[in-house]
Amino acid sequence: MSLRVLVVDDEQMLRTGFRLILEAQPDMTVVGEADDGGAAVEAALRLRPDVVLMDIRMRAMDGLEATRTIMASMPDPPKVVVLTTFDYDEYVYDALKAGASAFLLKDSPQEQLIAAVRVVAAGDALLQPSITRRLIADFATRPTPHSGAPPQLSELSEREIEVMREVARGLSNEEIASKLFVTRATVKSHVAHILAKLGLRDRIQVVVLAYESGLIQPGRE
Repeated sequence: MSLRVLVVDDEQMLRTGFRLILEAQPDMTVVGEADDGGAAVEAALRLRPDVVLMDIRMRAMDGLEATRTIMASMPDPPKVVVLTTFDYDEYVYDALKAGASAFLLKDSPQEQLIAAVRVVAAGDALLQPSITRRLIADFATRPTPHSGAPPQLSELSEREIEVMREVARGLSNEEIASKLFVTRATVKSHVAHILAKLGLRDRIQVVVLAYESGLIQPGRE
């Protein structure tokens, strides 16, 4: 089944370029384009894409507000891949909080763009390593939260808390399985339980909550 993609950018040449890259893939179809946030919301509601490639800086409604609106307006919203010309700015954290599942540079190799669409469509999340490092560094500058497991994580088992910490440190399921001496399937099951119990959408939200709540603190093991 072909992945349905909506391309949102205020530059026509970029939209055309993204369309050519994506439609060259046998499992992807570009179902529409939009040149600002308002048009993106309308197109998402009308076309019901699986994935939205979302520019941030656009006239009228920007990509952050468009992402928030799409997430709040649809019972089963599409995954959003945020595209920017900056490797990190004040929008990264806001984009993740708004509901984005991936954050990529516009000049990323086309293989990364294609991979990002497939990864988020499969229910996972993706950040470029440089963005992840700076995002974590941003948390490091914030006041140190209280110690101990945060109250909002009280429904998690000790093992799920342990898995959540490793996810927040950027480890893959395979790496977590090796570290905790369990199978990859067991880790995958734990991650699914964490998402369900906490009402989170994907691993990106797990990372954000882990740092926000103080479950894990930057620079500390």
